[in-house]
Amino acid sequence: MIKKEEVYKIGMFNKPHGIHGELSFTFTDDVFDRVECDYLICLLDGIFVPFFIESYRFRSDSSALVKLDGIDSSEKARMFTNVDVYFPVKYAEPEVEDGNFTWNFFIGFEVDDEKYGTIGTIVDVDTTTINTLLVIEGLEEEEILIPAQESFIVGVDTDERVLVVNLPEGLLDMENAESEDC
Repeated sequence: MIKKEEVYKIGMFNKPHGIHGELSFTFTDDVFDRVECDYLICLLDGIFVPFFIESYRFRSDSSALVKLDGIDSSEKARMFTNVDVYFPVKYAEPEVEDGNFTWNFFIGFEVDDEKYGTIGTIVDVDTTTINTLLVIEGLEEEEILIPAQESFIVGVDTDERVLVVNLPEGLLDMENAESEDC
């Protein structure tokens, strides 16, 4: 059984394309093209299920058409509409830009704060706003957002997959106050 900490989200299948089972795929990480791993993982009914890639072709720098093994009709492909797509962490190579890791590299890392202790696990990186945010699944399965700022990081253990941070006073308190207001 594939566990949540063994994968990280790289995109979503949108809808079938054509009649032969191809799927429109919007992705945030093209790791499936850069490393030797011939499958993607889909979250179906709360279970991570691997599917072998038969072929793919890029449409843009953030979308592709993907053909999965055994999915050979538009009817079979429809079951993948709006399904989240994940990639196994063990095959992901660190993304490096200008000699530094990109934020996506830290997906799956545990976040430990010097004052608060363990906060949770990074499950996604939100780049939809001006400030990049680390999306953390907290210990009580709540979603916590913290700014992705190098100045907050005091240590990185890549072997144990732990990111040690020193968050500004009150940042986590604000996050908790916001979730209580909902």
